[in-house]
Amino acid sequence: PPSFCPSQFLRRQQVLQLYRKILRAIREVPAEADRSYLKDWAREEFRRNKDATEEDAIRMMITQGNRQLQELQRTLKLAKS
Repeated sequence: PPSFCPSQFLRRQQVLQLYRKILRAIREVPAEADRSYLKDWAREEFRRNKDATEEDAIRMMITQGNRQLQELQRTLKLAKS
């Protein structure tokens, strides 16, 4: 297995946590087609960036992902009210 330095390990944990949160949020999406689209989009987005090593770029992507997650959660909350 590849050896990670502690910061890489923590970053990896952050990325996986974000991915799980996004997938969990997507499960709340009422329309099957939208759910499917968003799941594919998320999977593709993470897969496309999985080999990124530049710390700043990774940090930026995590921030971006969190913003998109919040946006999705906000949209879902509005749809329910």
